[in-house]
Amino acid sequence: MSTLTVADLTTGAMTEFQEKLRNQHEESMCKELDKLLSSSGDSTHQNCKKDFEGFKRLFHRFLQVRGPAVDWAKISRPPEDAVVSYEKIGAEALPKDVASCLNKLAVVKLNGGLGTSMGCKGPKSLISVRNENTFLDLTVKQIEHLNKTYDADVPLVLMNSFNTDDETQKILLKYKHHRLKIHTFNQSRYPRINKESLLPIAKSLGLNADGGEAWYPPGHGDIYASLYNSGLLERLLNEGKEYIFVSNIDNLGATVDLRILCRLIGQAADKRCEFVMEVTDKTRADVKGGTLIQYEDRLRLLEIAQVPKDHVDEFKSVSKFKIFNTNNLWISLSAIKRLIDNNALDMEVIANPKTLEGGLNVIQLETAVGAAIKCFRNAMGINVPRSRFLPVKTSSDLLLVMSNLYSLDAGSLTMSHKREFLTTPHVKLGSFFTKVQDFLARFDSIPEMLELDHLTVAGDVTFGKNVSLKGTVIIIANHGDRIDIPAGAMLENKIVSGNLRILDH
Repeated sequence: MSTLTVADLTTGAMTEFQEKLRNQHEESMCKELDKLLSSSGDSTHQNCKKDFEGFKRLFHRFLQVRGPAVDWAKISRPPEDAVVSYEKIGAEALPKDVASCLNKLAVVKLNGGLGTSMGCKGPKSLISVRNENTFLDLTVKQIEHLNKTYDADVPLVLMNSFNTDDETQKILLKYKHHRLKIHTFNQSRYPRINKESLLPIAKSLGLNADGGEAWYPPGHGDIYASLYNSGLLERLLNEGKEYIFVSNIDNLGATVDLRILCRLIGQAADKRCEFVMEVTDKTRADVKGGTLIQYEDRLRLLEIAQVPKDHVDEFKSVSKFKIFNTNNLWISLSAIKRLIDNNALDMEVIANPKTLEGGLNVIQLETAVGAAIKCFRNAMGINVPRSRFLPVKTSSDLLLVMSNLYSLDAGSLTMSHKREFLTTPHVKLGSFFTKVQDFLARFDSIPEMLELDHLTVAGDVTFGKNVSLKGTVIIIANHGDRIDIPAGAMLENKIVSGNLRILDH
């Protein structure tokens, strides 16, 4: 008697088999989530119930995905009028009543991330980046200055996560006497799932259970549902707000641009753009960044995770895909409400694999805020100057923004007018500089860098006071060696090696 194997199944039978398997996974997931809810009298029960509904929808779509998210043959460059040059918008005169435009805006900062990659335990927004000002301090200063200058009422909205909310709320107390309105809402918290069983690893709803690793905030694409569910979306609409400007809180270039805002507000109702994505020209450092494409007659964000393996090199090509997403977004609040009410938001599922302590392989299901661009009417991109993309992801980025390359005015950083070239130097600091505290301990003062093009530092290296770096500087301390750059040193086009030889580069 022969036994039937998967290889013996017909195409139709295979499809039916896969569908049954998906249904089994979905039923098992629902049972496990119900167990989590019923086993706890925790005060988080109701919030988790709402979060779980969103997670179930995401998990259902994850199970339906087959193969790459895009058909490469259908991809084309966006039409010329779909991605507008900032210079074109910048040439337009501002209206006399700028305040009326500003009063229709709320600024939303994505504040769900921790500073773990830079060796910090708390919210990344609380890292000091310039003159003892944190990311949050600089953001508050920017909006307060804007409101004071134009006698406007732009509120700041922070999207926190369960990782950042408690500490952020404590810090916000120092602003309670400020005139600036600050609102917060929390991202959902979703259960990490076992890669093998496709079931939650959580044993209870408690955040401290399972070593704190059972839960995660599901990416910034969660902003739409969380803003809606919090009631804040409705509140902002009732206050006359029409657009939100969304950006990462660690992007110090993401300030309110009056020309973009006034153009949006000034459009006729039937032609109003509901979604603007700020893009900027790629460099070799940005080849993995998401880009805008035309796909099935819609503008769409293409991320590297969606690209078929055979076309990854083509995706990274600066010649074919010239722009990338800065994650600075202008979005219509009424459009968000319409799309959620009609269950019409469609964002690609990102399956993010993680390995936890102990070696357990899990999957986090996430979405990206920019992926929703295809759902909005009259969506467009604006190709903005590079100065609007100034993220601080590493200590190398931190060195740049702390240096005299940038001037600080009312919370905003601008490239110094004394720098001859407006391009940002390429800086790569080694592992001795990864943690912020270690980084700060290695500089008696931040070097003068106005004429710097490239800096690479590897190994045990320290810098004295008033060091000046120009051109291309490479400093490499070999294992067991230490290099102390003396106070007042001027290095221009130099290689400094392990035995402190200084060579012309």
